[in-house]
Amino acid sequence: MPRQGVTPETWVTLGRVSGLFGVRGWMRVYSHCEPRAGILDYSHWWLGPDTERRRYKLLEGRAQGPGVVVRLEGIEDRDGARAHMGLDIAVPRSALAEIEGFYWADLIGLEVENRDGVKLGRIAGHIETGGHDVIVVADGARERLIPYAPGRYVDEVVLGERRMIVDWHPDD
Repeated sequence: MPRQGVTPETWVTLGRVSGLFGVRGWMRVYSHCEPRAGILDYSHWWLGPDTERRRYKLLEGRAQGPGVVVRLEGIEDRDGARAHMGLDIAVPRSALAEIEGFYWADLIGLEVENRDGVKLGRIAGHIETGGHDVIVVADGARERLIPYAPGRYVDEVVLGERRMIVDWHPDD
């Protein structure tokens, strides 16, 4: 159940439970944070979908290979960990540090238009690649994958107006 006073719009997904690690309740976590171990900076996590999130205290965690492994309060064995497989890990937006600029989560839902004012859709997500990250822009009929390359494809992000201006042809 969501924490009182925290609406679904204020949650930021930091990663997801991706696997089991050992027999004492440890879990593998796929972290969206950069660096990946940055997810360990949050002492409390909320696991589950928007309407059913449950709060857990982070007891221990460390980087393990390309990912992170953690132990959460109340999850004592492999079966308990297995029950959390695939669940999103979120924190309230208010738990994030103030930064210059924005978080990826701030871009979700922004209207994307090109330099000519043609609306291309809304940002539905992003994909991490070896080079530039890619924004997924959906308009209901199709999805466009646009490299997130400020100064090359991304001209401007106007958070206050909830829009992004890109150098992208509508047929691409």
